Amino acid sequence: MAIMKGHRFPIEFDNAFPQGLVLVGEVAPDNEYQSREDRAAGRPVRQRVDEVTGKRQWKATVTDPDETKAKRASFEITLLADVQPVPATSEALPGMRPVELEGLTAEPKVAGQGEFKYQSYVFRASGFKAAGSGSGSKSARSATSGDAAAKAA
Repeated sequence: MAIMKGHRFPIEFDNAFPQGLVLVGEVAPDNEYQSREDRAAGRPVRQRVDEVTGKRQWKATVTDPDETKAKRASFEITLLADVQPVPATSEALPGMRPVELEGLTAEPKVAGQGEFKYQSYVFRASGFKAAGSGSGSKSARSATSGDAAAKAA
């Protein structure tokens, strides 16, 4: 039995991101593409809805301090929720805050172009965990000591 394309694997946050993640900027709605004709006609912008859960999609840019390749360190994550998720942590640096995600899933995909393709993942989460809510997780320890923010800078 084969695994179908688009399958989302549930994964623990600490397994996916041992050093935690740093949210860069704010969470924003993930809007559908709007053509020039749509804008000229005054049609409203529509937010994307996840086809599996039926929840609204939000996007946020995060940085993984554990990633060694600069091009792959920052990426966009999709948050699936009816209302805009708000991080529970305070900013470590202006515009940057350590975060921990709950309800995390990973979907494998091929990234890159031409002969420079590599294995990547689409990460989706249901929201943010409260700071230090894990059972002594590495990401909670690094968030309190500021290591994650210092490595991301």
